[in-house]
Amino acid sequence: MKMLIGGVWRDTDRTISVTDPFDNHEIDTVPAAGAAEVDQALTSAEQGAGQARKMTSFQRARVLLETAQIVEAKLEEFSRTIALEGSKTIREARNEVRRCVQTLTVSAEESKRIRGETIPYDSVPGGERRAGYYYRFPIGIVLAITPFNDPLNLVAHKLGPAFAAGNSVVLKPAAVTPLSALKLAQAFLEAGLPPHALNVVTGHGHEIGDMLVGDPRPRMVSFTGGLEAGQRITRLAGIKKIGMELGSNSPVIVMDDCDLDSAVSACVSGAFSAAGQNCIGVQRIYVMKTIHEEFRDRFLTRTRQYKVGPKLEEDCDMGPMITEREAERVCTWINEARNMGADILCGGSRTGAVVEPTVLTNVPAEAAIHRREVFGPTVNIYPVSSLAEAIAAANSLEYGLHAAIFTRDINRAFQAACALDCGGVMINDSTDYRLDSMPFGGVKNSGLGREGIRFSLQEMTETKVICVHFPE
Repeated sequence: MKMLIGGVWRDTDRTISVTDPFDNHEIDTVPAAGAAEVDQALTSAEQGAGQARKMTSFQRARVLLETAQIVEAKLEEFSRTIALEGSKTIREARNEVRRCVQTLTVSAEESKRIRGETIPYDSVPGGERRAGYYYRFPIGIVLAITPFNDPLNLVAHKLGPAFAAGNSVVLKPAAVTPLSALKLAQAFLEAGLPPHALNVVTGHGHEIGDMLVGDPRPRMVSFTGGLEAGQRITRLAGIKKIGMELGSNSPVIVMDDCDLDSAVSACVSGAFSAAGQNCIGVQRIYVMKTIHEEFRDRFLTRTRQYKVGPKLEEDCDMGPMITEREAERVCTWINEARNMGADILCGGSRTGAVVEPTVLTNVPAEAAIHRREVFGPTVNIYPVSSLAEAIAAANSLEYGLHAAIFTRDINRAFQAACALDCGGVMINDSTDYRLDSMPFGGVKNSGLGREGIRFSLQEMTETKVICVHFPE
């Protein structure tokens, strides 16, 4: 496939091979953008910002709805692309396409709800003969940088609100999974988006990332990715808005009064969906000692039933990690924990990029697999004596995206909801539950700002105040 600049599909002299991580066969190639293409995309986006700003809310909504309809009509085509270029099984990919349709549909709805308010200027002496209001206007160019793990819906989470607000976008998708983003861009053009409003540059982050982030023309950087990249963006961006989701190390608390079958089922799915490459995936499970052994045994039984293999098979539960290098890293972390005294109850090995679903106990606090975001199919189980102990352990790391608790006691649930230091607490769901319209983001090293269509839209607009003085 080609990249999109100024409404034209473009090639370059250099290409990037897009491969299926399960067996490394080449699916397609995309251009490797350089400095010239970055500048051309930003120049086009300047023109696109003017085009998008002039669109009425009705026109924006229509484009977003028609794009959603195109994606829905091509559900199987999009699903296959997601499954082939990334880690998701075909069933997981179909769910992502459905979520993308919902994300675009809600974006269309929110484009008609960008409201302001009247301002009570007479609330202070001397303001009696003044009246006015504020309204929100487009920020201009949004630079969107998206990851590999949700190559369609996370792109929609950037593009939907940006276009609903009347902005243009320069999109840099992950180099390993660019095809889904390009197909979505094609759908936007078919739906009537102005040709310069969306520019998609494909390339390696280490080659073009600094150029994109450091350029003064984008007025906002919307980034989803790792902590180190996020820290670099904050140093390079200059004076512009920054919205970042930087991952997590999500904890789950399992109380002894919970529905144990439901907790086990949700936590297994939360730990191993998308091969664990999920920013809100379950990584640490704190279980009350009175039910620790029973929970552990049921968890292991269910984990061992997971079918790992070719992603396009309908009964496949888990596919490979995104690259063999990432799989090697995860296994290195597993072996480090083992050498430090952790017990590997199941899994722990790999074949190529496929890492077996892995369950660990007795993991030392110093181990990387405990204190860092593993972003792979592993989970640690810890016994705890009280809710207070579990909350303290859950809050002990420098991440705070999602946390969860399983309990039938409303008082315990409320205590945890208030005390857990994170952007979202799921009660009787695993940490990986997300509604695409809810505010989504974290605290501490998990990021800045909030996504979720209405909340992203607020970030992607500016406020203008109007004041009218009526002389006597």
